[in-house]
Amino acid sequence: MFTVFTNRFLLVMFTPCQAPGAGNTQRPFNMNHYATKKSAAQSMLDVALLMANSSQLKTVLHSGAQHRFYVPLIALISLSISLQVIVGLLLIFIVKYDLNDVKKQPRLNTMNDAATVFVFFTVLINIFVTALGFETGG
Repeated sequence: MFTVFTNRFLLVMFTPCQAPGAGNTQRPFNMNHYATKKSAAQSMLDVALLMANSSQLKTVLHSGAQHRFYVPLIALISLSISLQVIVGLLLIFIVKYDLNDVKKQPRLNTMNDAATVFVFFTVLINIFVTALGFETGG
């Protein structure tokens, strides 16, 4: 907590890490902990999309070559799964590095940017997969 005295008023400002109340101690914001939580949440979403793509691939393979967009769907879903695996590996490496080490920050920024680009292309590919659709025979 910072205490700043002005001419007539006592101005009390709280740091972002400390909330008003008794017994609170100030602790610095841990960027590594934040990055780990963020990467874990992103990885869970990646796993959910990976499971959906696996199910879509199974459906297309089950429908066989008579499906109108058989080859494009297999190629797009396979590319999507590959990109998701790459993003997952990037997230593992991002969590592994110390975010507070200034020497490693450019590499972490590059890996984070690459993961963002791969996620964008994964979403774009999945839009095309959804647009091509699945018609199961029956």
